[in-house]
Amino acid sequence: MTQTMLIDTGSDVSWVQCKPCSQCHTQADSLFDPSSSSTYSPFSCSSAACAQLSQSHEGNGCSGSQCQYMVKYGDGSSGTGTYSSDKLALGSSSVSNFQFGCSQSESGNLLEDQTDGLMGLGGGAQSLATQTAGTFGKAFSYCLPPTPDSSGFLTLGAATSGFSKTQMLRSSQVPSYYGVLLEAIRVGGRQLNIPASVFSGRSIMDSGTIITRLPATAYSALSSAFKAGMKQYPPAQPMGIFDTCFDFSGQSTIKIPSVALAFSGEVIVDLATDGIILDSCLAFAANSDDSSLGIIGNVQQRTIEVLYDVGGGAVGFKAGAC
Repeated sequence: MTQTMLIDTGSDVSWVQCKPCSQCHTQADSLFDPSSSSTYSPFSCSSAACAQLSQSHEGNGCSGSQCQYMVKYGDGSSGTGTYSSDKLALGSSSVSNFQFGCSQSESGNLLEDQTDGLMGLGGGAQSLATQTAGTFGKAFSYCLPPTPDSSGFLTLGAATSGFSKTQMLRSSQVPSYYGVLLEAIRVGGRQLNIPASVFSGRSIMDSGTIITRLPATAYSALSSAFKAGMKQYPPAQPMGIFDTCFDFSGQSTIKIPSVALAFSGEVIVDLATDGIILDSCLAFAANSDDSSLGIIGNVQQRTIEVLYDVGGGAVGFKAGAC
């Protein structure tokens, strides 16, 4: 059966909503029914996979001798269920004994867009990327489309040439995260005057988070420069976490300044227009300070093929790929 998944490079455990589900959101496809799969198998509590899950702090004890998992996300939402394996078909390829979560309950705003589950592509042991590295190799890429009615792609075992590459930063404490070092921001082709020390903390590439979060000082400089380049449009009320918003009513065409992110290794990533403005607001938000973990979110990644060359220790970018 086909399952529509959210891809998340910031977490490892993949999961789908399963029958019977005590607390599930509505989804477009039919619920996965483990009893109708001849290759489905829940892990026992004494299995190596269950022990590894516990080491990754995603174990959730036992239920009737079956291994349970719990995943918690940055927005406070969580999901729980039975840790299991089954045969996974990916296009023309298949993965035997793929480890995933059979979700029976969730809380928070995990998936509000009728997707059936989440595909974990992080750097930890449970992720799809790690589980399939022996088959496809240690590199994958994707391109997130600019609009819901256009299409992108996900490639496991991606070719690693033809990209602008920056160093991938990894942490043994949090193996899930793929870190990068953001060094500067450009607006309208001009580099903003932000002290280098502001960018001393790392950022993570996270396809599962919508908005890029910047150090507070960097965001303030970006917001000021962007407003200056948007003087022809009246300001609008803030919307949620967005505080740099504009009134585009009556406008048939909108001109916005270019925004580019500069990463270590002299890698300049020019954002697509769809990656700069979201719902008439600047699609960035500020962290509470300059030392918190930065996030390069999925809006900013739109139309760009993003390469995760885990084997080569690099993150790559290729503009206009979808």
